[in-house]
Amino acid sequence: MPSIQFYYVYILISAKDPDRHYVGITGNLESRIRKHNQGGVPFTRGNRPWKIETAVAFSSKVKAVAFERYLKSGSGRVFARRHF
Repeated sequence: MPSIQFYYVYILISAKDPDRHYVGITGNLESRIRKHNQGGVPFTRGNRPWKIETAVAFSSKVKAVAFERYLKSGSGRVFARRHF
């Protein structure tokens, strides 16, 4: 039975500044969070450490990308604050 590749849309919250959030997408959640916390992502480097607030798994990359794009929009930010 072939394994299913999942794509994760995730929301991080900064332990240093809880008002700071970051939305991203990855195929390997553990590796990506490690990269954020090691300073390997320039945008998140200054607010380390990060912890996962929410992660949603998709089997469709197209749907994952669309959801990430939505969460980065104005209405998506409001949705995330209200529901996550």
